[in-house]
Amino acid sequence: MDWDFKNAEELLDLCTQKSMPISEVMINREIQLGETRREVIFDQVDACLRVMNTAVDRAVADPVRSMGGLIGGEAHKLDNLDASKAVCGPVIHKAIVSALAVAETNASMGVIVAAPTAGSAGVLPAVLMSMYEHYDISMETLRRGLITASAIGYILIRNGSVAGAEAGCQAEVGSASAMAASAIVEMMGGTPEQCCEAASVALSNLLGLVCDPVRGLVEVPCQTRNTIGAVGAYTAAELAMADVGLHVPLDEMIQITYDVGRSLPESLRETAKGGCAVAPSLCAECSKEAAWEKARSLM
Repeated sequence: MDWDFKNAEELLDLCTQKSMPISEVMINREIQLGETRREVIFDQVDACLRVMNTAVDRAVADPVRSMGGLIGGEAHKLDNLDASKAVCGPVIHKAIVSALAVAETNASMGVIVAAPTAGSAGVLPAVLMSMYEHYDISMETLRRGLITASAIGYILIRNGSVAGAEAGCQAEVGSASAMAASAIVEMMGGTPEQCCEAASVALSNLLGLVCDPVRGLVEVPCQTRNTIGAVGAYTAAELAMADVGLHVPLDEMIQITYDVGRSLPESLRETAKGGCAVAPSLCAECSKEAAWEKARSLM
């Protein structure tokens, strides 16, 4: 049997034909096309999960400044927030902390899993780590969540874009949020159709999100946008599992997202020529930093 699929429609057809969840179809695809074994796939998945967990723990326990100096210490600060001031529940709070942490690790040249990109690397670990910590899910379930997310990521890359320079931040954080939403649904026992619905809703909720990195660095506003991607994934998953959603097929939403992204002006596609990148207050701070760096180089 041919386990390959080119889009969500073909993926769902395989799930129906074989009465399998998305993760199992994806595993069989990797075994067939990658000419590998199930044990090897799980070893690779476990390696990714370890890197994700370490990326979170590193920044929370031992915060460091980013290479550009714009972020550092945010995850540690939020992790130590006075409980009386916390407005989110423990699951969402953990997700936000984790998303901040991975973004910090990435910006300080730490090791991360690009899922699907470095700029959006905090979203999926945030969801996976918070689910594992606060829900009674097994390691096997956690693995399958990541594998499901990878299937959605593959479809996004094949039929759309995950590059901010090509289609804005919606292509990066939006795609990561879609991947994470599908992972939540599978881990909570949802159907393949609900996984794809959750991904579609997550994409639609971030449709039009621009890519406007200050100083051209993946730091501000990228770090906090990772938190929105993670929280949005939870929202999309819950809507999908209640059959309350957008009801736009995932393949259509991927095309819509791509078309919207390509219509964004160049200034809003990772060029640092628009959006937050030209905020006067941030530009002033960057100018001060640049002047200080120049002065130090002359000492």
